[in-house]
Amino acid sequence: MRVRVDDDACAGHGVCVALCPEVFTLTDDGFAHAIVSAVPVEFTDAVAEAAAACPERAIHMKEES
Repeated sequence: MRVRVDDDACAGHGVCVALCPEVFTLTDDGFAHAIVSAVPVEFTDAVAEAAAACPERAIHMKEES
């Protein structure tokens, strides 16, 4: 699975970082950033939870083909 954070939509709430700090971080300007684009299998559920909990719906997941 791939994940990305939409820079234009992210408002820096940090919910994703709280739910999955192994995949997300906040940049110096306070917005979320995915540390990796390919999500390790063990973090798939946490990333899905972070995407669902994002108030701005800025996290986008895509199955790898």
